[in-house]
Amino acid sequence: MKFTKMQAFGNDYVYIDAIHQSLPNLPELAKFVSNRHFAIGSDGMVLICPSDVADFRMRMFNPDGTEGEMCGNALRSLSKYVYDHGFTDKTKLVIETLGGMQHVELTVENREPLSCEKAMPYENRGFVSNIKANIGEPRLDTRVIPVNTDLAQFIEQPVRVLDKTFYITAVSWGNPHVAMFVDSVADLDVEKYGKEIENMTSLFVNKTNVTFAEIVSRDYIKMREWERGTGETIGCGTGCCTAVVAGVLTNRCDRQVTVEQIGGPLDINWDEKTNTMFMTGPSHNVFEGEIDVSHIGE
Repeated sequence: MKFTKMQAFGNDYVYIDAIHQSLPNLPELAKFVSNRHFAIGSDGMVLICPSDVADFRMRMFNPDGTEGEMCGNALRSLSKYVYDHGFTDKTKLVIETLGGMQHVELTVENREPLSCEKAMPYENRGFVSNIKANIGEPRLDTRVIPVNTDLAQFIEQPVRVLDKTFYITAVSWGNPHVAMFVDSVADLDVEKYGKEIENMTSLFVNKTNVTFAEIVSRDYIKMREWERGTGETIGCGTGCCTAVVAGVLTNRCDRQVTVEQIGGPLDINWDEKTNTMFMTGPSHNVFEGEIDVSHIGE
């Protein structure tokens, strides 16, 4: 099986061309390429698949083998992959995901490849240097997210978590997120509180991703992300958008904000006219290779 490891200023994912090669048992394969089972490690496995209704279809699997709905960083890297590998010449793409149809716009530059990219099968037609993804409208309806409450929306609700009370906002793009603001993300025990909130299934019917955010200024936020089933990640695109949604709803920040993740900053815009979220930032190829997966599923 040929694969590419990519980093989208946040998540590390293993990308697999599922158009030109057949794959074995997908849940077991996803477990194999996770940090626990595969030397290169990843936050998950992303398949590039054909689509009858879009340019490509994205399927994303978590390290525990379950299939996820949508991830903004995975989406951006997939868009870079299909252009840089010659699957398409389009710079505006529609990607089908379980979370809905996603729209992506690519910035292409003619430049010398980076040292880590010299061995990759790129053509001399440029490289994708930046990706702008429109991931649609944030959903706040608790029947959709879902949250086990009679409230129509779950915004700044006080929730006792171990020895602290967090004021939590729940948002979804098909993958549930909750955001809460803290004085300092650097001083927070993200594992302690993130794991506890993720598993509060009496409140969040499905396990949830957890975004801790620190307001630096009205146009700058720092965040750390606890991802369900994975643990703390170096970044999360939809987590960044969740922080901005929560910040705008509570008048903490503007609609155009730079969000600093451990893996790097993303520029986020919650467009007032369309009510959709845009995330803009680069993605990087880490390396490509092949592994024998013939034993998977035996």
